[in-house]
Amino acid sequence: MSLTVERTDPTPTGPRDPGLSHRLAERGVDRTLLLLVPAVLFVALLFVYPFGYGLQLSFAPAEGGPLASYATFFSDPYQYNTIWITLGLALPAALLNVLASVPIAYKMRGRFRGKRLLTIVLVVPITLGTVLTAQGLLNFLGPAGWFNKAVVGLGLADAPVQLVNNYWGVFFSLVITGFPFAFLLILSYLSGIDPTLEQAAATLGADWKQRFRRITLPLLAPGLATTFCLAFVLAFSVFPSAVLVGNPAGETRVLALAAYQAAYEQYDYSLASAIAMVMGAVELLVIAVVLVWRSRLYAGSTGGKG
Repeated sequence: MSLTVERTDPTPTGPRDPGLSHRLAERGVDRTLLLLVPAVLFVALLFVYPFGYGLQLSFAPAEGGPLASYATFFSDPYQYNTIWITLGLALPAALLNVLASVPIAYKMRGRFRGKRLLTIVLVVPITLGTVLTAQGLLNFLGPAGWFNKAVVGLGLADAPVQLVNNYWGVFFSLVITGFPFAFLLILSYLSGIDPTLEQAAATLGADWKQRFRRITLPLLAPGLATTFCLAFVLAFSVFPSAVLVGNPAGETRVLALAAYQAAYEQYDYSLASAIAMVMGAVELLVIAVVLVWRSRLYAGSTGGKG
């Protein structure tokens, strides 16, 4: 007597229903992309929402129509002149930081003794902070500071030179605090340019000026533009320096200070938000001009190594 055992295949022969992960993958969404969700939420909560709230608040003044706060700002020379004051500080400071960083970073691409120590000295101002930098400027460049004592003692001037509590005090502060960031960025961009490009040009008879102007500078253009934009935004938002080593009621009354006074002295939050929106618009305009310049100077890869 024989027994016949019927075996069944546990695997279903019909079509399988793809899971959620498969359906998302077919649409270009995988689990790795889902890791961006916390970052997106972070940006939305800390940047997008405050910007949207401030924009809405600028169109909701206590009196007048939706554009009343903007009309108040642009109709008062004491208010709208802060745009030119801020640009007059931020643009030269950012430009000087970038221009001063290029030759130093260009010479520091190679290896030489003392390179690490020199780099530390150049980036030390990052650790000082705005308040400590302002205090150092007051002690060094103030009327009773070391610089003026030396100038008067050597007979170079009859009276102390006014270098703080005015435009120059804020300008020096912006240069000191902004140079390390510009230097580190320019150095990283220059280090990414393939040195064999310059070596090849040297074998063809190009001197260092021609190599820099025709090879290094075009390849460095994207880095220069990015560095200038970051340095400009950092300097454009100047606030503590304008108060500590500037003249906040006159030649260093910048946009950030005008917004602070509107919000916490006049309690006009709509006007303060309008000033903040004007700040953002001016920054975006300058950045757009710089990016257009970059696209016309050079379009392509940066020629990085590897």
